[in-house]
Amino acid sequence: MKVTMTVNGKAMSAETEGRTLLSSFLREGLGLTGTHVGCDTTQCGACTVHVDGQPVKSCTVLAQDVAGRSVTTIEGMANKDGSLSVIQQAFQDHHGLQCGFCTPGMVMISAALLSEKPNPTEEEVRHYLKGNICRCTGYHNIVKAVMAASGADSQKLAAE
Repeated sequence: MKVTMTVNGKAMSAETEGRTLLSSFLREGLGLTGTHVGCDTTQCGACTVHVDGQPVKSCTVLAQDVAGRSVTTIEGMANKDGSLSVIQQAFQDHHGLQCGFCTPGMVMISAALLSEKPNPTEEEVRHYLKGNICRCTGYHNIVKAVMAASGADSQKLAAE
């Protein structure tokens, strides 16, 4: 079957089987390999993308169920000029990544949080990130990055 959707602002389609997961469709069908697959059970969050602006773990959603909808992947998060988005830059500036495997999912879930709640508390950030696993950083720098992206006082963040 042919599945068509808007991905990162562009209409895209590919032939796929009805049982193809959105994560596989994006990676193998469309060549967008920034969406990582770590568990295939929605446990790790590495596969998080946005569907119609909402965070979705793409490893348990069928591509055909997203046909006709709008999907944003990590590749679509950069600014129009190709520079890093505020969230991506904050992850870089605050060392919110180590091996990088969880980073696309962390950036996507952080963007969803900041869209929903532009000025979250540290507790709210930690709560929102609970569905995404990072085995390297211990989350401290990820939380700092999200807080910085929200415009939290950089003096306070530097002191931590």
